[in-house]
Amino acid sequence: MIKILLSLLLCSFSLFGALTFENNHKKEVELVQAFDINPQFLRDKNLQAIINYKRSDLQNKHFFKAMDDAYLFIPLVKSILSQSELPAEFLFLAMAESNFSTKAFSRKKASGLWQFMPRTGRRYGLKIDDYVDERRDLVKSTDAAIKYLTYLHKRFGKWYLAALAYNCGEGRLSKAIKKAKTTELSVLVDDKKRYLPRESRRYIRKIVALAIIGTDESFLIKSEYAYLLNRANAYSIATVKVAKGEKLSHIASSIKMPLKELKKLNRHLKHDFVPPYAKDYDVYIPYVKLSEFKQNYVPSKLDEVFHVHIVKNGESLSRIGKRYGVSYRLIKDFNNLKSDRLRLKQRLIIPVKKASSRKAKGNKYLVKKGDTLDSIAKSFKMSVSELKKRNNKRSSLIRIGEKLSIYD
Repeated sequence: MIKILLSLLLCSFSLFGALTFENNHKKEVELVQAFDINPQFLRDKNLQAIINYKRSDLQNKHFFKAMDDAYLFIPLVKSILSQSELPAEFLFLAMAESNFSTKAFSRKKASGLWQFMPRTGRRYGLKIDDYVDERRDLVKSTDAAIKYLTYLHKRFGKWYLAALAYNCGEGRLSKAIKKAKTTELSVLVDDKKRYLPRESRRYIRKIVALAIIGTDESFLIKSEYAYLLNRANAYSIATVKVAKGEKLSHIASSIKMPLKELKKLNRHLKHDFVPPYAKDYDVYIPYVKLSEFKQNYVPSKLDEVFHVHIVKNGESLSRIGKRYGVSYRLIKDFNNLKSDRLRLKQRLIIPVKKASSRKAKGNKYLVKKGDTLDSIAKSFKMSVSELKKRNNKRSSLIRIGEKLSIYD
């Protein structure tokens, strides 16, 4: 009787194992076909080596940590991809490029989730200026990547060729195809013939390996990261419009969110404020915070948030900029100035933090970020010349951490 039970158990286990293998293999075949890759490529020894390496204890923790860190915006990227012609598996091209990090920056000056070079980013509509680097914008960079990959697909005819061209460049891939006299993937990535650079040969295998692991539900369930299966659908991002020059810290306060976390979703902003040149600007917040934003957000009045400077005789934008430690271009943009000319007693918004109530320890005041001699003097009800005299200063330049004498 025991022998019969054991044999039945063994049969059921072997059947379950066979079904699991069959289901996984079917998924893997569908996945590589989504990239226009011949399923025979699944037997590639180097591909299997990368898959096994990524599945190892050390590496799968690294893999899932990247997924965990990006839990807020992965559903958003997936949603944008689903509305395009790109296979959904191209999500893992972003992982191969940047490890799902919007702050990723390469030695070749590629940046963002999709690792755009400045020239290519601008070609596909991404703005890079004093205020923003939209290569780090979750939505805009994904839209640009879709446009670029769609163009590459039209040029080369296969999705795996589009991915290769994305990595090594159109010219380099064209030369490789011409030399190999074929577009067959197994030939192009042959490690002995070396038609393509080593990085590109590994790159396409890495994308396929990451996609196989990332869509393997049984592997996820067996790991300690099974909660990621549900989490991907529970969280997402909302886009809200805010007034020009608005501070991220004010938005964070309105929705009771740590500023550090809000900055992670808006790494494309180079400052703590949105560009001053547009009437309004898109900022990303967690979707669960959208109702709080609608209820609590009131646009800041720039002259109440930033320092206001009254133009004195002989002053120029350049001189004022040096005084406050900001670019004259920022002052010009914040004040919608058409030219560099200023008039006496003109009010200028300076994009530095407005002076708050300051206290001196004993006879000394410790200079903080955003402080100017003018703002400090006003706080302690004295003239700039008097403050300079007490500190033996010939210029108005001060540095963070400097101690200034306030009283005699």
